[in-house]
Amino acid sequence: MSEKKMTSSRRHQLKSLILAIAKDLMEAEVKQTQQDRMSYMEEKCPALSLPSSMQELQDLCKQLHQKVDVVDEERYDLASKVAKSDKEIEDLKIKVQDLKGKFKKPVLKKVRMSADAMLQALLGSKHKVSMDLRANLKQVKKEVKEENKEAVGDWRKKIDEQADMGGRKKMFESEA
Repeated sequence: MSEKKMTSSRRHQLKSLILAIAKDLMEAEVKQTQQDRMSYMEEKCPALSLPSSMQELQDLCKQLHQKVDVVDEERYDLASKVAKSDKEIEDLKIKVQDLKGKFKKPVLKKVRMSADAMLQALLGSKHKVSMDLRANLKQVKKEVKEENKEAVGDWRKKIDEQADMGGRKKMFESEA
């Protein structure tokens, strides 16, 4: 089978015809959208005729307020739907990334390094820091508390003293 190649002039002519047809279709689409917009605006926003009496004007204001409330409710509902769908999209993006598995955490290797070597690696060779932690600690002297010798006594004596009337007599005498 022999295929005939198209000449450049024929290709250029076909391309210009396709572009002309596409241009006409785009112009027709623009005109159609303008007509749709105008018909929608005429349907939703009729011409405003201002009434002459005060009562008719108040009724018109009430109707306009009701329409504004309806439109505001629709706007709020649409905004909440958009927010919900955006959240779902983000969740799905995260799931897709997790399923692809590109973000695996690498296994960390254990490295044995002294504190001095670690500080030298972090701060560089110009800083020489020694890790003598005990040198920086504050010296605290331990104080021995003297216990009250009266408090330390024979526990049997206290029981004998409180034996009268279940120990209540002594308790009242000491309080008074």
